[in-house]
Amino acid sequence: MVDIATRVWNHKWKIDPIVRSLIDTDFYKLLMCQSVFRNHPNTQVTFSLINRTKTIRLAELIDEGELREQLDHIRSLRLTRGESTWLRGNTFYGKRQMFRPDFMEWFENLQLPPYHLEKKDGQYELTFEGSWPEVMLWEIPALATIMELRSRAVLRDMGRFELQVLYARAMTKLWEKVEQLRPIEGLKLADFGTRRRHSYLWQDWCVQAMMEGLGNSFTGTSNCRIAMMREIEAIGTNAHELPMVYAALADTDAQLLQSPYDVLSDWQEEHDGNLRIILPDTFGTKGFLDRAPDWLAGWTGMRIDSGDPATGAENAINWWKSRGEDPTKKLVIFSDGLDVDKILELHSQFAGRVRVSFGWGTMMTNDFKGLSAGDALAPFSLVCKAVAANGRPTVKLSDNPNKAMGPLDEITRYKRVFGVGEQDRVDVLV
Repeated sequence: MVDIATRVWNHKWKIDPIVRSLIDTDFYKLLMCQSVFRNHPNTQVTFSLINRTKTIRLAELIDEGELREQLDHIRSLRLTRGESTWLRGNTFYGKRQMFRPDFMEWFENLQLPPYHLEKKDGQYELTFEGSWPEVMLWEIPALATIMELRSRAVLRDMGRFELQVLYARAMTKLWEKVEQLRPIEGLKLADFGTRRRHSYLWQDWCVQAMMEGLGNSFTGTSNCRIAMMREIEAIGTNAHELPMVYAALADTDAQLLQSPYDVLSDWQEEHDGNLRIILPDTFGTKGFLDRAPDWLAGWTGMRIDSGDPATGAENAINWWKSRGEDPTKKLVIFSDGLDVDKILELHSQFAGRVRVSFGWGTMMTNDFKGLSAGDALAPFSLVCKAVAANGRPTVKLSDNPNKAMGPLDEITRYKRVFGVGEQDRVDVLV
């Protein structure tokens, strides 16, 4: 097993690049990319980095030269023969050849498009523009790069023994969480922590700890490279990006209202089983479910990713009942801001009423809270989102207005079209 503290002490990024592979990304990005490659290959999209935690002034912490060096390195990456073989031949969600030959041929020849980087008010403005299938694959590596460079900036001034103690404490902290989770009967939990991880090496360590500590209760990781290296399941379905861009492409209010269902209609043509998971909150869950076509009720489950998670799960259960479905056969995936206490609470509340699963993110792969002076390694809220499609702004409403994004006039229009009223605000920590 890698001695992370020693590796950090001896850091040379050419030995330890932050992003090591084009599949050092989340599985759902590749699934979505194939769908976009098939249905919207020529759509022009802009992605932008957004730091929600303004108190962390990234441009003052992270050297611009280092950041450019890492981003340039990512642009030099190509899919390796072994990675291509794994994607082409492996079984994902019970299906062989999940990725189509035309998509794989395109992916094998992909170079990520150029980036635009500048400093403004103590933050980095990092944007990517180009065809949707190419640009969307920048999201995860861009986030992982910024997060790890921030970690390295804090760690740079620590001594050798200080680093050893820091990582020993972080390992102990994670293992104590494992010990709390281990007794839960029927627990199903996956790693969703790539985008805001402390580092690649740390995420890999966390995954191995979960494998040993939780056994079959640990169902896999969203990170494709780690899934391949550790021979475990790659986990993921789809994200808000799809309905955000589809909505931006709509020409009328009627088309806008229909756009979230157009996304899932396209998805249904490619996927079945546990990949048919509804993510209903992009423009407000209540309205989405009220207007949902009956065929969606037959899907496998629903992911709860904003607002109060217990309320979201209760709404899902009531919706399934209203559509003549048995909730006990449905899968509910909780994935928003989880830590051990919330996982324990939600599992206790919903186990037996639905099939419960958890996508555990930042507080698994980046919980260094309270372990460094001034809490300088505490996780923070950083996202990289599609902000425009074919020149039109994108919007996300969410079930938590603190997560809403887009121009104010467009947010107002979307709320009118989707019938979104008052919403409860929930603090966004990560």
